[in-house]
Amino acid sequence: MGWARLLSVMAMGMVFGITASATGLSAQVVASGLENPWAVAFIEDGRMLVTERPGRLRAIGAQGEVGSPITGLPPIQAGRQGGLLDLIVDRDYASNRTLYFCYTEPDLQDPASGKSGTALASAVLSLDRRSLQDLKVLFRQQPKHTGGLHFGCRIVDAGDGTLFLGLGDRYQRMQDAQLLDNHIGKIVRVGKDGSIPADNPWRGHSGVQPELWSYGHRNIQGAIMDADGQLWMHEHGPQGGDELNLIKPSLNYGWPVITYGEQYGGGKIGQGLTQSPGMEQPVVQWTPSIAPSGLAQITSDRYGPDWQGNFVLGSLKFRYLVRLEMDGQTPGRQEVLLPNLGQRVRDVRQGPDGLLYILTDQTDGQLIRLVPNQ
Repeated sequence: MGWARLLSVMAMGMVFGITASATGLSAQVVASGLENPWAVAFIEDGRMLVTERPGRLRAIGAQGEVGSPITGLPPIQAGRQGGLLDLIVDRDYASNRTLYFCYTEPDLQDPASGKSGTALASAVLSLDRRSLQDLKVLFRQQPKHTGGLHFGCRIVDAGDGTLFLGLGDRYQRMQDAQLLDNHIGKIVRVGKDGSIPADNPWRGHSGVQPELWSYGHRNIQGAIMDADGQLWMHEHGPQGGDELNLIKPSLNYGWPVITYGEQYGGGKIGQGLTQSPGMEQPVVQWTPSIAPSGLAQITSDRYGPDWQGNFVLGSLKFRYLVRLEMDGQTPGRQEVLLPNLGQRVRDVRQGPDGLLYILTDQTDGQLIRLVPNQ
């Protein structure tokens, strides 16, 4: 399919127009040789940490040197979409060297069952960046299930001593996303010590998991707290219906009762509804799917004033970036960036230098810095 035809097809299913730009950015490769990297976080002296889905954590030097795997990770069940996934550093990392990461945890009580679930852990990075210490598992998705799809796994530091974690519906368990007695297809909120915050919306409610924050999600793949302190997450739809959502406590985001997508190969999901009372509409939806992954807000001035406040996300399917203009909670024009990148974009972050960094989800994946053309 030609580029012009692709844009025409995409625009038919989108709320806002989309244009292409190949000239606004230069892609500088910082590091390569990474196996399916999933998340990047920034630490001291221009260094970075990168997770690899097969179950490795590496430090990247300021000049792009790729370090040996860091020791001290918990047991990880890698395979298909599962493995070592998202990673962030604590807001006080400079003083406490604390990391938070999520991963696919096997059933430790019955390893032969093949069951797994998304878990969230904290650890302290050693001064030499070779090992993790003081490992603590803060949250375990329940119940565990077989299958290697839809683990979700994006973390946000809320800034109030709590963490948000976006979870997937495990594909075969999509109906569980509407039930409050499990963690399937949910966003949860826990303290940085694993405690249950007193103001979680369902804490103390009988038959409801106390960590729950919102429900009705399919497979969350991008998450941020914006400059105004609002929580945003995007998730994959099935065939069509990828969503960007503004997340509020106790709200139902609809999956699988409402969706703008359809069954793989065609056919409606459930009753084929796109709206239903008591269920939230997405702020943006993409049909056909772009398979979004990674999410950042540009708060620096490195790309000029017109880009400040914009959201940038990756596309796994079309192998480019999307810049989404935002006016508060209101989305505007969308622009394709790096249309010729040719690699699946897994993560997008703004670095301490105000520039955007992306990870490409390849067996020979790259960490790339996006520099504005002068």
